[in-house]
Amino acid sequence: MTRFFRALSLGLALLAPAGAFADPATLSREMIVGDPAAPVSGDPKGDVTIVAYLDYNCGFCKKSAPALEKLVKTDGDIRLVYKDWPILAESSVYAAKIALAAKYQGKYDVAHKALMSLKGAKIPQAKMLEAVKAAGIDMARLEADAAAHDAEIVALLKRNDAQAKGMGFAGTPVYLIGPLLVAAAPDYDQFKDAVAQARARAKAR
Repeated sequence: MTRFFRALSLGLALLAPAGAFADPATLSREMIVGDPAAPVSGDPKGDVTIVAYLDYNCGFCKKSAPALEKLVKTDGDIRLVYKDWPILAESSVYAAKIALAAKYQGKYDVAHKALMSLKGAKIPQAKMLEAVKAAGIDMARLEADAAAHDAEIVALLKRNDAQAKGMGFAGTPVYLIGPLLVAAAPDYDQFKDAVAQARARAKAR
């Protein structure tokens, strides 16, 4: 799997020049792996953290989504941090806002899975809404939360974008698996291998 990942140093305080963005703290390791507004799945105290930069119109993101979900469930000791990075289409921003608004009713994972399950790219907004509604999201509350928390959601998306650009990501998906960077769409075995290597590096320190 060596072609799928490379070592990424997250030990530095910043991952881009301080003048590149208005708030350099956005690019700190703490905000990348522990932004309090970012949705978290899996084990909150897992020994390996995976940070996933994704777009709901990204075919490669959708291809790897089932494998990542399986990994988190079967491993049982992974903390998964979602970083919505909507860069491919206008509807990507809409989808990210839907998913993040669903977080306020405890349904980010549900909305995320529903949106990732949609086929194709540049998916119409109406189809996105249909998908999350069919998944059991309270749509009246979703609309209310989206309006009430719009500023927080937009701020989070801007931080995600600053982080991704600061680390030089070319596009989605990108997975930070412990100290490893995976800029590809891994299958289950490749995800599992990367997690094993992340654990091995942690033990070797």
